[in-house]
Amino acid sequence: MDPIVTHLRLQLRYNAKNRCVELKTSPETPDLSAIQKGADFLHAFMMGFEVQDAIALLRLEDLFIDSFMVTDVKLLSGDHLSRAIGRIAGQAGKTRFAIENATRTRIVVADQHVHILGSFANIKLARDAICALILGAPPGKVYNQLRQTSKRLAERF
Repeated sequence: MDPIVTHLRLQLRYNAKNRCVELKTSPETPDLSAIQKGADFLHAFMMGFEVQDAIALLRLEDLFIDSFMVTDVKLLSGDHLSRAIGRIAGQAGKTRFAIENATRTRIVVADQHVHILGSFANIKLARDAICALILGAPPGKVYNQLRQTSKRLAERF
């Protein structure tokens, strides 16, 4: 609540009857686009991103959120779906962290939904890696592709 009220100077309340969060501009609100930033912040937090990652949406202009379902990539059910989600996460989250670090994004895997927070180009790289894992590519092959793309990104800067 603090970033929305103090930084964006928006009014925030929870409507218990409708079970929703309501945002409203106040006379102290410096910019009218603040209400959209506040809505993006709340949306990111409710998707499962950490508060620091959601605050980054308020401060940086070129951050976006992309969401898709595992079944959008390939129609899977039962144990096959569970294995695909497991390949994305990896053992103790190793694969997810490797994708996050190589592409400079943040990834949340919530049941069948995958949410990616980052810049547009980095989201595309992370999404391609996740789709390859869903389609059955071995994690080692995906790691090598990520290593090559991260080297190219490092050379560019």
